[in-house]
Amino acid sequence: MNRFFKKIILGVLTAGIVSGAAAWIFIGGDGDDVSFKTSALSRGELLVSISATGTVEPEEVIDVGAQVAGKILSFGKDVDGRTVDYGSLVAEGTVLARIDDSLYVADAAEAEAGVHSAVANLKKAEADLVQMNARLDQAARDWERAKKLGPSEALAQAGFDAYQAAYATAKANVDVARGSILQAKAGLMQAEAAFERAKRNLDYCTIISPVKGVIIDRRVNIGQTVVASLNAPSLFLIAKDLKRMQVWVAVNEADIGKIYPGQPAAFTVDAFPGEEFSGEVGKVRLNASMTQNVVTYTVEISTDNSRGLLLPYLTANVAFELNRLSDVLQAPNAALRWTPSVQQVDPEFRKAFEDDFVRKEESRASGAAGRKNDQEAAKEEEKKKVWVLEGKYVRPVEVRAGLTDGIMTEVEGKGLMEGMKVVTGVGGKKTGREETDATNPFAPKFMRGGRSGGERGR
Repeated sequence: MNRFFKKIILGVLTAGIVSGAAAWIFIGGDGDDVSFKTSALSRGELLVSISATGTVEPEEVIDVGAQVAGKILSFGKDVDGRTVDYGSLVAEGTVLARIDDSLYVADAAEAEAGVHSAVANLKKAEADLVQMNARLDQAARDWERAKKLGPSEALAQAGFDAYQAAYATAKANVDVARGSILQAKAGLMQAEAAFERAKRNLDYCTIISPVKGVIIDRRVNIGQTVVASLNAPSLFLIAKDLKRMQVWVAVNEADIGKIYPGQPAAFTVDAFPGEEFSGEVGKVRLNASMTQNVVTYTVEISTDNSRGLLLPYLTANVAFELNRLSDVLQAPNAALRWTPSVQQVDPEFRKAFEDDFVRKEESRASGAAGRKNDQEAAKEEEKKKVWVLEGKYVRPVEVRAGLTDGIMTEVEGKGLMEGMKVVTGVGGKKTGREETDATNPFAPKFMRGGRSGGERGR
């Protein structure tokens, strides 16, 4: 029973849709009271691409920071002799800025004095070792004489023991002196290391450029105090070579599979609206980002900037080239989307148009019944129609649609030729001449009188 009722319900829905479709295609004016907008088929190059937005970036940027804290006293001079500022050209080793070094000069002087003190301690330890060795020699000779005499009437036991103790003490003092020398040497090394650190900190008060390039950002002013702690404060941003630039493009996850290294790309910037720049994909970064549940990947495009037109951080409108077809016949997408009312169709083709329309509605209502598989469905999608004027009516021309750039589509079909005018829409009342579609093909077609594709006749 359930299956029986389902069939009844499906039949009722199908009949309703077909009836509505029939009413739709019959309602409306005939071809006498409307003018058609047309556009000519053209032949030429068709570029299929993916569009995205990105930012122009220097290929290599060095962030110059400070490793010491202090007040900025002055800026250096660039290669032209002017004070370092935004856009200054600098060479490797150019002085960019100087930080107040008074505290670091005092630290260096104190460390240097510590080195001198350590040197003196080492010399004293070495002299003490010489003295201890001399005392050891004296004690050794006395002990040798005492051993020959031994405890006797000539040398009392107390005297014998004293010579023995003096010899042992002298030997220990020599070892102590040697240890003092080692300690003094270590102290000297420590003092020298402190002196080197103080000198290096003093050198850090002079900020120099590590590379040849252009200053694209100066982040400090004279008199400003920089504080170096766990993170070095950033003072200057230097672009190493502005003759080579990159465009960082955010590409949607749905399109990222079509992007590959070496792929050609073109882009424009608002600063030069009549200029198109070219480049190629360098790499696709794997660290995706998510914004409002939209996943994007950053794609790097390398481009030549020998003319110096591209400036850092310009917004770029990028088109990744997927396919480039040359000398192909093209039709406006609006012509492939437009469908006439039955009254506008040439009577010779009207019956076939009605049958085709009803068949499509029945197929849609029954869940695409009649299509055997996905491949067959895809072939049906490829088969489209364009409509050409035939007197006051339009007649269909079946075409096979190929690639599209979003505005124009590659078409093939019997009877198609360059310059053939195809209908893209309808205008108002006839004025005695045919209208050419000069409007935006993506503009919505407003429904009047309960149907689209034209106005209802009166």
